[in-house]
Amino acid sequence: MTSKQISRRRCKCICLSVTASILGLGLLFLILGLTVFKVKHPTTTVDSISIQDLDLSLDIVKLRVLLNVTLDLGVTVTNPNSVGFKYTNSTAYLRYKGIDVGEVPVPAGRIGARDTRSLNLTLNLMADRLLSNSALYADVISGTLPLQTYVRLAGKVRVLFNFDVVTYTTCDLEISVTDRTVSNQKCQYKTKL
Repeated sequence: MTSKQISRRRCKCICLSVTASILGLGLLFLILGLTVFKVKHPTTTVDSISIQDLDLSLDIVKLRVLLNVTLDLGVTVTNPNSVGFKYTNSTAYLRYKGIDVGEVPVPAGRIGARDTRSLNLTLNLMADRLLSNSALYADVISGTLPLQTYVRLAGKVRVLFNFDVVTYTTCDLEISVTDRTVSNQKCQYKTKL
């Protein structure tokens, strides 16, 4: 073999090696992206609801009841992903029969990979909206108050690149009026990339 042939053969070997390495890395990233780094739903659960403040007064002039209720919410956000989730300021809503009856700001934060973060939130109930619903009295008499929580967290996940992620959590729950505990909680999760 001449030196020219050896040089060509060496170039072919190098070219094939580089191409095989690039294809191998691409396949590795594809497999990791579809398995380990696949984006999973961050889950939000309402662990506890307790009444912090309850003010009741009568406005005799306008013939109405004034009610102010402050609730302490224990909320847990779990990130099942292999990477951290950094989210921006958000708002959690409390709904009764489709009407917003309370809202609370959720401060920006970060949840590490496969980590859980507990949030203690204070919610001021918009009691006038709650009292105007005629179904409230029947629910209170039955002993359970059906409510719905809605949380939208928008943030970023970094897996080689930054991905914008928005997670929506809607939980239907029932509050036992007698012992003020949460029961029968069912949540639905949705994540958009």
